[in-house]
Amino acid sequence: MRTQVAIVGAGPAGLLLSHLLSLRGVDSVVVENRSRAYVEARIRAGVLEQDTVDLLVASGLGDRLREHGMRHDGIHLQWPGERHRIDFRALTGRSVWIYGQTEVVKDLLGVRGDDVWFEVTDTALHDVDTDRPRLSFVDAEGTPRVVQADVVVGADGFHGVSRPTIPAGRAWEREYPYAWLGILAEVPPSTDELIYAWHPRGFAMHSMRSPRLSRLYLQVAPGERVEDWSDDRIWDELGVRLGLDGWSLGTGPIVDKGVTPMRSFVSTPMRHGRLFLVGDAAHIVPPTGAKGLNLAVADVAVLTEALGAFFAEGRTDLLDGYEDRALRRVWRCTHFSWWMTSMLHTSGDELDQQLQLAQLAYVCSSEAAATSLAENYVGLPHDTGHTA
Repeated sequence: MRTQVAIVGAGPAGLLLSHLLSLRGVDSVVVENRSRAYVEARIRAGVLEQDTVDLLVASGLGDRLREHGMRHDGIHLQWPGERHRIDFRALTGRSVWIYGQTEVVKDLLGVRGDDVWFEVTDTALHDVDTDRPRLSFVDAEGTPRVVQADVVVGADGFHGVSRPTIPAGRAWEREYPYAWLGILAEVPPSTDELIYAWHPRGFAMHSMRSPRLSRLYLQVAPGERVEDWSDDRIWDELGVRLGLDGWSLGTGPIVDKGVTPMRSFVSTPMRHGRLFLVGDAAHIVPPTGAKGLNLAVADVAVLTEALGAFFAEGRTDLLDGYEDRALRRVWRCTHFSWWMTSMLHTSGDELDQQLQLAQLAYVCSSEAAATSLAENYVGLPHDTGHTA
């Protein structure tokens, strides 16, 4: 097969890149080792930044988002006896949307699904340091395939084949001493906007996926077994950590639960020859700042602009500047995610506890501090390098 861009990974980053390139008349092929059903069902992020929403709408993917997405103009920060709202619209004029990654992927597969090879095996990249890189794989029927491309993009996550293909560079990593026990429950949300709660027993969060589905999290130990958490135990602990006089937590059937470890990871380079990395293949952030999916979308926005200029005009300057431009945002979001995580998760250290409470009180009483949180949370504008 011959294409212009070969993309490894049919998550939101790979599918969005394929879609945006198609709007520019650039051909692509996407390969994915999982089934389409698995990709469509993965429960991941649910908060979309302003620029992520604007990009999806501008690319023709806004119909279901407008119908089912929930615009949020703020979040609540809470600690025992206190709950304060950070007003994004008043502080920045921008908002976020609640619209699950599963829904974003369904929208993307609706326009790009026919260009994806699902359930492939033995994926490998070849000659990426030349101007004729190749992608080889075995399709779902067992037939070996080779794709000749001009550019290869690795959107296949931390454990994919793309990142190890790049010669060893440098990586920064932190494993956090806690994890999240997350649940999806068939119960209307008990809050109008997300609640981030600090509690001596550990962090808790109340989010949602729709007017009928709630998404909630508890801080637990990294090695915690989900089997040790019955539904009753989960609801009881959420009730304690999210408890506030005059407010009650609705409960209902839990339809999904799992434990997610938390880490920060950034690796460089994000490019080697004609191979470019986007999303989790190059960086991972803890979910506290709601940045993972949005960072991947920002990478894609920058790379789309660079590839568009390359194929339309033969320009290489934006491709050469891709890594520096992407990394500026990566490090800003990595810091914000670390800061939110450090402020809200308990360690058992009494000094840390007092420092966290002081920081929370400051953010909720200082307009400057609240504005800093708000502008990072709603997302900084995409820096694509486009000057027209």
